[in-house]
Amino acid sequence: MTLHHLLEGPSSAPPLLLGPSLGTSYALWDKVAPELAIAHRVVRWDLPGHGGSPAGLIGPGATVGDLASLVLALADSLGIERFAYAGVSLGGAVGLHLAVHHPERLDSLAVICSSAHFNGAKTWQERAERVRRDGLDWLVESADARWFAGDFTVPELVRDHREADPEAYAACCDALAAFDLTDLLPRIGARTLLVAGREDPATPPAHLRQIADAVPGSALVEIPGASHLAPAQCPEAVLAALRTHLDGAPRRGMEVRREVLGDAHVDRAQARQTPFTARFQDFISRYAWGEIWTDPTLSRRERSLITLTALIAHGHYDELAMHVRAARRNGLTPEEIGAALLQSAVYCGVPAANSAFAVAQRVLAEESGSGNER
Repeated sequence: MTLHHLLEGPSSAPPLLLGPSLGTSYALWDKVAPELAIAHRVVRWDLPGHGGSPAGLIGPGATVGDLASLVLALADSLGIERFAYAGVSLGGAVGLHLAVHHPERLDSLAVICSSAHFNGAKTWQERAERVRRDGLDWLVESADARWFAGDFTVPELVRDHREADPEAYAACCDALAAFDLTDLLPRIGARTLLVAGREDPATPPAHLRQIADAVPGSALVEIPGASHLAPAQCPEAVLAALRTHLDGAPRRGMEVRREVLGDAHVDRAQARQTPFTARFQDFISRYAWGEIWTDPTLSRRERSLITLTALIAHGHYDELAMHVRAARRNGLTPEEIGAALLQSAVYCGVPAANSAFAVAQRVLAEESGSGNER
């Protein structure tokens, strides 16, 4: 038997495993996982006795290490050797265990609303004992107060709590009771993100700060208005933090735009900006310049050659003039620009190339007349 799970995203993408909190299912990630699946092979899994996972996967006296072994068995069954991992609460504890005891399997780690310890064994032992005796109804009544800030709720998650298997839930409490990796945190070498809900009473920001202080090079993000189940209550904030952690921080699009097009052009564009065009200007800076032109796969010279050809093909001659100047700024000689335009005559048509040569000749002549020819 393996953990019940949901696969999302392309099979060729880097794998990302997402772990749930005690009492929930993989539905905890409903508002976040589909967005992460654009660039990752996302694997959401259920705790034993939660969602669709068999209750018999763990028993009394279970440990977080046992849960981590189930996660590794799931990854093995899917042919996943190394993966990024993010987990909430108990799911975050599983991630910490993996990072300490199985570092060869992790590319990166994100620990969300979790802890290196859960305030000692007594409370969890008492909870496990009562759940085994009385079931889960008494806990479900306080789920919203324990999980969410304010009047927020997610009925599907509360239902998951109610429908969890009491014996498996109690075994997960046993795991939390025995868990304490405080002294081992400095051994974690994976790139690590800690996310705290500022309103979280179960694992308050101080718990995440303790991990951040101990794990070399880790980063800490606190989310205002979030309680214990931050991915459900504040999905946009969690998504932004995870995207930066997994894919890198946003690049400086405006800086690159100025380097390629020149300060004068960018200043004129900003001076003409109105509330109507503001979002378009932001889109250009963030996407065209912050995503495409900053990609190191191609040099700026190569990107200029591609851009010149594309503009000629579509007859965008005003833009062509701007990018002839940009091509010179990116190091292309007039001869190289001419060669690109000549090749465009073959693939874009002679009339298009004829117009392009007229535009380029005018721009180069202006540059020569100003004494800036390179």
